[in-house]
Amino acid sequence: MHKNIELHKYLLKQAKKLTEDWYSAIDKSTAVGVYASTNEEEIKRLKAQNYSFHENLIQVFIEDEDEFFKTFEKWVNEIASDSGHQSTPTHIILQEFLNVQNQYLSIIESFERENEGIYEKDEIYSWNHIILKAFSKIMTRFVEVHDQLSLRRLRSQQELINELSAPVIKLHQDIGLLPIVGEIDTQRAKYLLENTLMECTKKAINHLYVDLSGVNVIDTMVAMQIFQLIDALKIVGVKTTLSGVRPEIAMTAISLGLNFKDIHITGNLAQALQMK
Repeated sequence: MHKNIELHKYLLKQAKKLTEDWYSAIDKSTAVGVYASTNEEEIKRLKAQNYSFHENLIQVFIEDEDEFFKTFEKWVNEIASDSGHQSTPTHIILQEFLNVQNQYLSIIESFERENEGIYEKDEIYSWNHIILKAFSKIMTRFVEVHDQLSLRRLRSQQELINELSAPVIKLHQDIGLLPIVGEIDTQRAKYLLENTLMECTKKAINHLYVDLSGVNVIDTMVAMQIFQLIDALKIVGVKTTLSGVRPEIAMTAISLGLNFKDIHITGNLAQALQMK
């Protein structure tokens, strides 16, 4: 990688101005995410992150390539995991990367003019090439880390939603209630099966009321998994009572040939609790 100490010094002197010019150029009327904040502390932190980017990037002109990208990894991980950048659409962040890239191409041009005749054209070309390559790698890596963290956060949120949407509530002694509300897809049905078995065992529940009054529609696969849940509970010694089964769900179950014969069923939860 081509090195130039003079260009490095020149860019370092311009770093603060680059940050201020970059932030001033953001259209606050259309800005979103981290760039739209009006909080002084958040703005200060955003500028500090941008300035840190410059401090790291200009090292590309004095460090070996491998060492440069290894050092930059720390900045990428820090910014990609930042809550403000996590709440900002990726394409918006990439646009700001490109805006800063244009700043560098412009400032290298200024350096060339101020040092006219000192550097060969191919040397100046190599500086632009270095900047474009650096930005390309940094942007690609940033998107990878940003998306990995976003996916991890979504999975964590989904797990929490699953836990909240499939609670096994201990009513008293060995009696529990599983109220199922909302849409059930295959993934949630699988979670219901695994979580319910675990919770019944952990809470020493011998009789579980499964209330479906909050479920409007289920597909054939989900209907089968609900019946598999009842069969699995029976194997571990838990008696089940179904309540709130809507006609649509009953028809789906019958069309699948699912057998209600050995299942305790009541019209609603109040009737089920009265029977105990």
